Amino acid sequence: MRILVTGATGFLGVQLVERLVAAGHEVRAFARSAMTHPGLAGAEAFQGSLEDPARVREALVGVEAVYHLAGLVSFDPDDGRKMYRLHVDATRELLRAVREAGVGRVILASTSGAIAVSRERRIIDETADAPITVVGRWPYYLSKIYEEQLTIAYCRQHQIPLVVMNPSLLMGPGDERLSSTWTVLKFLQRDLPLMPNGGISFADVRDVADAFVSALTKGELYGRHLMGVNMEMDEFFGRLSRMTGVPTPPKLNLPPAVQVLGAKALERFSRWRGVEPPVDAASVDIGEHWFFLDDAKARRLLDWAPRDPHLTLHDTVQDILPRMAPGHLPGTWGRLGLRR
Repeated sequence: MRILVTGATGFLGVQLVERLVAAGHEVRAFARSAMTHPGLAGAEAFQGSLEDPARVREALVGVEAVYHLAGLVSFDPDDGRKMYRLHVDATRELLRAVREAGVGRVILASTSGAIAVSRERRIIDETADAPITVVGRWPYYLSKIYEEQLTIAYCRQHQIPLVVMNPSLLMGPGDERLSSTWTVLKFLQRDLPLMPNGGISFADVRDVADAFVSALTKGELYGRHLMGVNMEMDEFFGRLSRMTGVPTPPKLNLPPAVQVLGAKALERFSRWRGVEPPVDAASVDIGEHWFFLDDAKARRLLDWAPRDPHLTLHDTVQDILPRMAPGHLPGTWGRLGLRR
């Protein structure tokens, strides 16, 4: 099958392209950046922007299925309009081109944050409404909700088979831009001032890529599929601490509003000094929420089978360590004077 993968140079994109090529598919890798990653060697490189309609239509010639992974992850409010243009406006144009090209199936990479986010500790499944009132001040999740709703409505209307994938925070090796595994990097650098009070859900990028391959022939049409492993914040950072020797951030049991207020003050102070804050207030705010999800549907329909989360965290740490500045190895490695 000839398949187009948008966002092919991203964390998930490289893993997915490798698997599709290995399965014998003809893969056209579409991205803005150069296709230099060795994992893309078996695919046809097609460099371009989703905001260039002519280039998108050219990329779709002869394509039978589309994986739409392209996106921008940012929690900076100033990037809100940019994310809306990419996740909503550009996706709308892509879908029109998909319809014109007669593409037989679309797999959309959404996020668990388009469904499973709460101010309280509870486990959420795909039947939940979009948490717009909860994520309204976070432009990334808000734009992904709009992208998801737009894609489902358009594909239903024009009878284009669609499967929506909702993985949680991606972990594992290969995040070259540190766009997803930055939480672990911040921990290793001891940049987290306090322990968040919420709950995290994360998924190994390798397991997610396997589930995406399954979605080429499986999954509920026009349905959403949550994927992830739930973990209390203190357990998440506790595991990282035991693994690396880096102490966990202090937990003061402050109300979430106070934690966020303190982060905003630190943010202003850091910028007054002309340096980047160790952690932004939006990320602290997000950490005060619960992202717990029920992945039973993905297990049942997509053969979603997450590996031991300890292995995922171990491999994430081992992948990040070589990128840290010389002489700044954390915890146990630093005390023992070990080389990477």
